[in-house]
Amino acid sequence: MAVSHKKRTRRISQNRNGGNRQAKQADLAGPGIGDYKELERALPTDYRPLLDPRETQLAIFAVKSYIEEQLCKELNLMMVTVPLIVDVESGVNDMLDRDGSRAPIQFHITNDRDKHPIDAQVVQAATKWKRVALKQFGMGSGEGLCTDMRAVRKDYFLDHDHSSYVDQWDWEMAITAEQRHLDFLTATVRKIWKVIKGAEQFALKQFPKLRDQRYPELPSDLAFLHAEDILDMFPDLPRKQRETMVLQKYPAIFIYGIGWPLRDGYPHEMRAADYDDWVTETESQDGRPMHGLNGDILVWNPVTRRRHELTSMGIRVNAETLKEQLKLSNQLYLLKTPYHKGIVEGTLPLSIGGGIGQGRTQMSILRKAHLGEVTVSVWPKVLKQMCAERSIVVLE
Repeated sequence: MAVSHKKRTRRISQNRNGGNRQAKQADLAGPGIGDYKELERALPTDYRPLLDPRETQLAIFAVKSYIEEQLCKELNLMMVTVPLIVDVESGVNDMLDRDGSRAPIQFHITNDRDKHPIDAQVVQAATKWKRVALKQFGMGSGEGLCTDMRAVRKDYFLDHDHSSYVDQWDWEMAITAEQRHLDFLTATVRKIWKVIKGAEQFALKQFPKLRDQRYPELPSDLAFLHAEDILDMFPDLPRKQRETMVLQKYPAIFIYGIGWPLRDGYPHEMRAADYDDWVTETESQDGRPMHGLNGDILVWNPVTRRRHELTSMGIRVNAETLKEQLKLSNQLYLLKTPYHKGIVEGTLPLSIGGGIGQGRTQMSILRKAHLGEVTVSVWPKVLKQMCAERSIVVLE
């Protein structure tokens, strides 16, 4: 019996989707390339740094000062100190995902001969701590803080832009309930992009060697797309490949809605359930239903010729969306911690915040091929050898 064109098309689609399901699942978490044979193919073979190691250090601190000053100015923030270790019981450490794949370093402090011990963790980010700090520093709506945050993420695959050592400008700002919408998020993202673009122009002026026709400057404006829109463009590709493809058209983008399951059944990427709000219903400009008050800025890196994430941010959960996201993630047990209780009981302020990767941003602005050129960390011998063969000076 002849099979109709409609049925045949549906079967082909089902087979294709089945073949891509494993790739999409694998791409939800676990950052990095994931294989050193693949990384060896990905690292540029024609790379020559535009600044030597000493010039690079001067540029790093010049750009760092510029960004901290301008970020505080644009968002009305103040620089504050930030913890490297936190009490496990506080619940303020960042679990990064909601599948438990990236756990923090934990250790026992035998204080007072173990009469008054503390179980502590090395922070993976200051994401949740910052919201508590807004209250601690008495910050009202429209006021915020910025930190020079250092962290350790032991479960990363170490490649060209992932390190176990992490440095971020972690920032947070108190907001009102009326500001919990996409327009406010978008306006805030534009202010952050203004700072990043300004930092690039500052660096080009201070260090003229960075001007190179092979490496186009960052665009003046970001493109704003929802994760659902990008899935519609490239329905058969996993997340990182979708991002790579869309960056060919838009070299700098902000992707809304990361965490909520898209129409293919998978979120664009996993997000922890207890800070960014990825469950709130929103609406696209043409009236389509969407979800999520968060997102990422990504750019095309002309040096590595790869996608390059600079920052993740969002409007934070309120009491209602925290409980909903924890329920969806099977993590309602977290409601017993002081941090989560503070959100549910309304003792912690509503907020918006994010983390801007310092090393990643410096890589982009200073035209570097590897994170180890702008930060000092630990790297496996196989990676250091690859870099040495490609004129990539990894700091040790």
